Amino acid sequence: MSSSKSKNTKKPSKFRQSDPFFERECHKYDFPLPSREFIMQVLAERGVPLPFGELADAMDILPVEREFFERRMFAMERDGQVVRNRRGAYLLPAKADLVRGTVQGHPDGYGFVVTDDEGADIFLGPNEMREVLHGDRVMVRIAGLDRRGRPEGKLVEVLERANTRIVGRVIVENGVTLVVPENRRISQEVLLAPGVKAKKAVAGQVVVVELVEQPTRYAQPIGKIVEILGNYADPGMEIEIALRKHELPFEFSSAAKEQTRRLPDKVRKTDWKGREDLTALPLVTIDGETARDFDDAVFCERQGRGFRLVVAIADVSHYVKVGSALDGEAYDRGNSVYFPRRVIPMLPEKLSNGLCSLNPQVERLCMVCDMAISMTGAIKQFRFYPAVMFSKARLTYNQVAAALYEQDAAAIESVGELLPHLQNLDKLFRVLLKARAKRGAIDFETQETRMVFDENGKIAQIVPETRNDAHRLIEECMLAANVCASEFLQTHEHAALYRVHEGPTPEKLAKLREFFAEFGLQLGGGEEPRAGDYARLLEKIQGRPDLQLLQTVMLRSLRQAMYSPDNVGHFGLAYEAYTHFTSPIRRYPDLLVHRAIKAVLAAEKYQPAQEAGDWEQIGLHCSMTERRADEADRDVENWLKCYYMQDRIGEEFDGSVSAVVPFGLFVALDDVFVEGLVHISDLGSDYFHYDDAHHSLVGERTGERYRLSDRVRVQLVRVNMEASKIDFRLIAGPARETERVGKTARDKLPSEPVQGAPEKPRRRGAKAEVAEAAKVLELAQPVDKPKKAKAASKPGAVAESKPDAKPAKAKKPGKTSLAGAKKKAKPRV
Repeated sequence: MSSSKSKNTKKPSKFRQSDPFFERECHKYDFPLPSREFIMQVLAERGVPLPFGELADAMDILPVEREFFERRMFAMERDGQVVRNRRGAYLLPAKADLVRGTVQGHPDGYGFVVTDDEGADIFLGPNEMREVLHGDRVMVRIAGLDRRGRPEGKLVEVLERANTRIVGRVIVENGVTLVVPENRRISQEVLLAPGVKAKKAVAGQVVVVELVEQPTRYAQPIGKIVEILGNYADPGMEIEIALRKHELPFEFSSAAKEQTRRLPDKVRKTDWKGREDLTALPLVTIDGETARDFDDAVFCERQGRGFRLVVAIADVSHYVKVGSALDGEAYDRGNSVYFPRRVIPMLPEKLSNGLCSLNPQVERLCMVCDMAISMTGAIKQFRFYPAVMFSKARLTYNQVAAALYEQDAAAIESVGELLPHLQNLDKLFRVLLKARAKRGAIDFETQETRMVFDENGKIAQIVPETRNDAHRLIEECMLAANVCASEFLQTHEHAALYRVHEGPTPEKLAKLREFFAEFGLQLGGGEEPRAGDYARLLEKIQGRPDLQLLQTVMLRSLRQAMYSPDNVGHFGLAYEAYTHFTSPIRRYPDLLVHRAIKAVLAAEKYQPAQEAGDWEQIGLHCSMTERRADEADRDVENWLKCYYMQDRIGEEFDGSVSAVVPFGLFVALDDVFVEGLVHISDLGSDYFHYDDAHHSLVGERTGERYRLSDRVRVQLVRVNMEASKIDFRLIAGPARETERVGKTARDKLPSEPVQGAPEKPRRRGAKAEVAEAAKVLELAQPVDKPKKAKAASKPGAVAESKPDAKPAKAKKPGKTSLAGAKKKAKPRV
């Protein structure tokens, strides 16, 4: 655009200068064009479609600018901000009743358009879905309502294709070779292009195909094989598939590798400049046994009547410079991804496990949050500064717990002279716990699990993982540092990404209140409850036999935490401001916060290199990469669990209903920690109706009711390795009296038993049902790491799903599930 300056020195007209975003455009370009917003404003004011020439004249576009203006209009058309009619005239989509959004496919061939304006999702029938794939950006026109009352759309234009490469399995049908996508939301099979030079694969192999032709209304997508991953059951194949299916970056660019190679292997004396010397301070890291990247180290001592807490965090920003190749790679990844037995790091191993990791007995650069905390848990003062530290020990959660709480002689001997400092940490932890309760933070407890693998990389066993007070101790220290970081940036009015968590939506709140009213319970807070209201209700239901049922329903009423520059507080943690500061090795938002804090300390202003410095877009990207990592991890775990269960077909198990959906019940097995579906057709000879408000399926004729947390016995009947689905058959339902929903023909028969007829088995009462619901929460989401909530399934999607369909996972409840992205064996804060 700057090239137009030499051709034209005329000052923009007064009309052009009236552009509300004129200053912004001047800042970005030497000779600014009208902003997109101004162009749409003029089109709206004219009220009629304008051909390019008329629009250019209306915008006072000079002859030398027409080429650049045409490019801008092409870009706006590509982004769906304007459309062209059959005469080539530009108009606003809203004026033509057009809606733009993103396609969300369904395995059964239909889909939805998730609209950009947060309006109702628009249903796309199978015919409309023929020419688009999951993730494509489209423009649709609402054509009416479908048979279920949903707005139904007709495809007008495909704005942007989301899929260029697809991972799938090769199949051969009637001599025709096809690739079936692993992503079940892509229902079209890819036809391999004949005569195109490509890699040769055999039926059953997993491959990556590059699309050479996108689908049309009359033809399926065509592609060529560019990579053969191997056979479906090869060790580690599930991870290779997940990486490509979710488009996770897993190889560093040559520029990033070269930049990493040039970095030193240890801290240099020149790196000490401007830093405080903390090498004599007995800082220690406390992590899980398998951890290899150590973000944080802690130290605590008594200070007057309170405590001094020092939280030292790896100074990644010293090595990863703004706008560098490493910075770009870290942004694209957004976070490290922790698969079972494999990690896809955000940073190269030389940084993540070496130069930036706070390994024991070596000097490391760090950013420090130095806090003075009172005996009431209030942070009276804090200070941020860069420093050099020397970790005195690498301790584990179990080791610290054994020394502090079990008085284990061997553990006490192993920590040696560090024991008094650990005891100070524990005293501070007790103070912070009281402050947490007083603040009203929601405190859910759950059961975590861990996969044990054999030498072939497959699950040998799934075992419960005990979360001890050493985990919570570190978590409280990290929460304190994160709160200080958010307050520091807010006070100095510097832009940053906050970790925000809003309260429940009005719809979810209404359903929660309706559900709890049946138990004679009430959530306080009126139309806008606070975390303290949830915490008080949670405290009230402690000790009840149906605690886990009620706790699960409470948790599922909450929204998903995300990253945003707009601080709306953190509902679950009951903080007015909260951000992520403590894990820059594995989370890009933390790296941004470090840079912002350093900029404030240097009396400067930090602007990210990505997204033209737009913090909102960066927040959306980081939230997306977090969800992407969770989805990929979940895919891998589901496949591994299917592999684990495939030899146990026919066995019977006890379990609890972990989710109720319109097409059946998901059951989490006791001890095995695996989840599968009992399809609605296997519940009995009745019409079962889904009651969303009460989390139940109710039989129309019999009144038989199945609800969340019910104890059941099931038989494993099918394991679908290709779809990663497990199917159960109901052997015995919950033992309770059934609830009649209306008079039936059977009700009108004489009450005396028919002579010779077998006696109907007696059912236990409601008290037995309540007593057996006590363990549902730890079984509700049987996974071995904390999970995030996904967006709710589409009403139409679940209602018409097949037996092997599976709903979006609800967020796994847990003390720290609302606080941040995960790390293996590390509290999420």
